[in-house]
Amino acid sequence: MITTGYATREGTAADNADAAKVYELADGTVGAAVVDGIGHGPHTSATSPLLAEVAARVSARRGPLAGLLTAAELIADKGADGKEADAVAVAARVIPGDDITVINWTGDARAYGWNGQRLELYTDDHTVGAQLRANGVALEIAREHDNWLRTSLARATIGTVYTAGVRDRLVILTTDGVHDQVKPEVMKTLARELEDDPQALAEALVAAARETDDGYRDDATAVVITHPSAR
Repeated sequence: MITTGYATREGTAADNADAAKVYELADGTVGAAVVDGIGHGPHTSATSPLLAEVAARVSARRGPLAGLLTAAELIADKGADGKEADAVAVAARVIPGDDITVINWTGDARAYGWNGQRLELYTDDHTVGAQLRANGVALEIAREHDNWLRTSLARATIGTVYTAGVRDRLVILTTDGVHDQVKPEVMKTLARELEDDPQALAEALVAAARETDDGYRDDATAVVITHPSAR
């Protein structure tokens, strides 16, 4: 039986721009999505849950690539006022009896896998900073560009939505409010302690996000999926 949990917490800026959704089909297939709206404000905060809902439902039926591309169509046009929301996102599908969780993502939302001993990052951030590091640019220079996105959900195409297959029994989807503000060793410890309770793990990951030195704490969201068929 596939079990899931998810949690979200508003940051120090007004209006939670994050959203998460888990959807289960009649045959037990699970689709899940985590969405991190770009910027803050009532329009983005209202749109992010809609994007997560669409992405999760379509991911369950057609796979996470279709899930994210369908959600992308909702915000592909700027709208009459030119202020349509945008976001980054990660989505997953788990089929009962299959040992692979399929992941798709765009932007800097992430997917991790926990096999009972190690926590592994399966996604790479679609940021200028990550690209600079991959090309050997000095870390202190690359770090200054970590908030510069190379792609987003509104601009998503088949070529910009990447795919990964995870065989680990536990999968964690996060926004940067979790993985940027919770140390990797803390995430690993929480995964080890709470691997059998996905809801408790999702809540603990979100609660572990700490403020930066200047008092800022981002919106934080996590989805946890346990996949007993995985190795």
